[in-house]
Amino acid sequence: MANSMKLGIFNKVFERHTIEANLDAVVANELASIQLNLETLGGESMPADLPEALCTQVRSALAERGIELAAVSGTWNVLHPTEGPAGLARLRVLAHACGSLGTELITMCTGTRDADYLWRAHPDNDSPEAWSDAVRAMAAATQIAAEADVTLVFEPEVNNVVNTASKARRLLDEVASPHLQVVIDGANLFQAGQLARMRQVLDEAFQLLGDDIRMAHAKDLEKDGDAGHQAAGTGVLDYEYYLACLDRVGFNGSVILHSLEEERVPASRDFVRQHLP
Repeated sequence: MANSMKLGIFNKVFERHTIEANLDAVVANELASIQLNLETLGGESMPADLPEALCTQVRSALAERGIELAAVSGTWNVLHPTEGPAGLARLRVLAHACGSLGTELITMCTGTRDADYLWRAHPDNDSPEAWSDAVRAMAAATQIAAEADVTLVFEPEVNNVVNTASKARRLLDEVASPHLQVVIDGANLFQAGQLARMRQVLDEAFQLLGDDIRMAHAKDLEKDGDAGHQAAGTGVLDYEYYLACLDRVGFNGSVILHSLEEERVPASRDFVRQHLP
């Protein structure tokens, strides 16, 4: 693999009763890394408390199996009137546990004005007020990351405030911190009507964000707009080009499979693997 890209997976794909059994499934499927959702430890994805002993258990289980912890999920609606501010305290818990868990990356999103569902678009997402609120929230989150010496990686996503690569670039420039970078997902970049310009949209994203991409997601879509919800290899994303773009910017992190059922993992793994540069 050029630039030593690793193929990994959202560990939540494997429903098991223990983290050790979960990671055994990762190994059995010949995957090198995970994005960890703490729900797989039996609690919340962003707990109010994360005991050191639990972090040590996870880190030991990863080390014993030779699995890299690419990132831990820390996603909540930063724009929600109550959950937004409350999430910052939980982010602090997560950020200060990263050293014990063995990662420096936390995945984030930029929020939506839809108060009921994190991944649903809202007409007000494009308002100047939503932008200001998102910048303020992401700056506060990034300050927490800086204090813990970890990095937040957010995703340009069609249903959130930062719904294009150009807005992602603008957010990076306005927050202006090395502790805020990007997780790229080729299936989430296409606004309605843009699918016919797939390579141009991908080119723009990588030109604007290439130096700040720390992790990549691997799933697929069959239409543009709110669409990227299916397993890699089952849609129309030009994977050869998407992965070539990653290669071109010198990406050497994890490409993480998600939005798939466990039985689909071998097929999607092989599909992505055969298209890696």
